[in-house]
Amino acid sequence: MILWISGAGLFVMTMVVAWQVWGRFVLNNSPTWTEPTSLMLMLWFIFLAAAVGVRQRFHLSLDLVRQLVPARVNAVMDTLSFTVVGIFGAAMIWYTRVLIAQTWEVHIPGLGLPAGLAYLSIAVSGALIVVFSIEHLLKMFFDARDAQSAALVSDDLVALADEAVAKARLSRESTPSSEHLP
Repeated sequence: MILWISGAGLFVMTMVVAWQVWGRFVLNNSPTWTEPTSLMLMLWFIFLAAAVGVRQRFHLSLDLVRQLVPARVNAVMDTLSFTVVGIFGAAMIWYTRVLIAQTWEVHIPGLGLPAGLAYLSIAVSGALIVVFSIEHLLKMFFDARDAQSAALVSDDLVALADEAVAKARLSRESTPSSEHLP
């Protein structure tokens, strides 16, 4: 959903820039609202797309290292990575709150919107990054717990099978065979 909103922002920004070019070169009357609108849209769709990148895991990573290390080390690396990314998202919220507060009373020329609205995109993206990082950490925790439960169930089934085989051997050994009959 967020990626679609980001994509719609890109599309609208492209249309706004096209209108600006049309107004400047064809109508010889460049609209004043198009440049600040396209900048505002660009800020929003870029930061929303960055948050989606965390959710869909298409942010930068060292895949070569991941392929060379065991699965347990991968899990530790993922946990560390999503923890650091979540802290970074929280820092985005914390530090841009001051910018938002300081610029909210200032209005963007040509739009009349508060300038803090541009910085709000950073805080919203930071919040989404925190949520998506927590989502990944919880998923990793529950997947590991489920895998551990499955391993325990598997171990129980192996123990039951071994017990059944042992009983079958014991009953076979205790039953007289036809070879020993006179």
